Amino acid sequence: MLRMNQTVPSFLLSGFQNIQAVNTLLFVVILCIYILTLVGNVLLIILVVKVPALRSPMYVLLSQLSLADILMTTNITPNLLWLLLRGGGKVLVTDCLAQFFLFGVSTSIECFLLTAMSYDRYLAICNPLRYSSIMDFRVCLNMSLWCWGLSFMVALVLDLLMSHLEFCGPFLLDHYFCDFSPVLKLSCSDIKVLELTDIIFTIPVILLPFCFIIFTYVAIGLAILRISSTEGRHKAFSTCSSHLIVVCTFYGTLITVYLVPSKDHTFNINKTLSLLYTVATPFLNPVIYSLRNKEIKVALHKCMSSLFMRLFHSLHECTNNSSRLRKTLLRFS
Repeated sequence: MLRMNQTVPSFLLSGFQNIQAVNTLLFVVILCIYILTLVGNVLLIILVVKVPALRSPMYVLLSQLSLADILMTTNITPNLLWLLLRGGGKVLVTDCLAQFFLFGVSTSIECFLLTAMSYDRYLAICNPLRYSSIMDFRVCLNMSLWCWGLSFMVALVLDLLMSHLEFCGPFLLDHYFCDFSPVLKLSCSDIKVLELTDIIFTIPVILLPFCFIIFTYVAIGLAILRISSTEGRHKAFSTCSSHLIVVCTFYGTLITVYLVPSKDHTFNINKTLSLLYTVATPFLNPVIYSLRNKEIKVALHKCMSSLFMRLFHSLHECTNNSSRLRKTLLRFS
């Protein structure tokens, strides 16, 4: 038997076993999505930091979600692009463990943050008079710190357990990143403890947050139905519709991949579904919130207008300086 962190130097990631033309097309599409994902999430974080109107708890949590999206897509996508170009490739054991750790952190933090955001929307709609006193900046900061701290703890425990796995071969990892199930399938160690730990962590990380989100949205839906005016119901629903869309997209794929028994779908289906939450969801999150949120669109418009005005004044100043320099040179010539 070969110990993972000693004798086995690397795994061979299969990626997507398509013809090269398909891989090239996927490379171009995913590269464009990756660039837009970084731009969209970084821009959202800058808006929350720079615009005073967006410093409410909801937008602070949204900026944390964007940070988690950047971590998720930067951890997975560059290596995926390399695999698409090469048609597969090797990954060092240490890099594999590091990638799995960051993947565990980013996945867990998204679950916790979406739960915190649903609580924020629950207070805003079901208990609006006490919202400001309950959901202040200190509470929001504590929630964010707890989300990140718990995510690091969960990912670290699983990563440490995985570092003690032993492998006998083959070392072909049938995925495009170091995910939990594909790595376990290559191990010849007793993985019962690791599987039990994963199931135990699944309850507080995925199941309980998902049940809490369902409870909050049932309460939100009942509160919206009690609003008499159509305009009032529409306004209340619009404040949480973006979050609801993100929750359905993220949890839908996550539950399908990790909670549906693996015998019901192949690794090829798993890899395709995994693209939805590792590549598509980080890209869609800022798009959904930007398109469906009036405050973000107004803040973005003001920032872009201010940026263009600064560029215009800078160009105008450069033109004036060039004109003055030209006149001075002509005077001395």
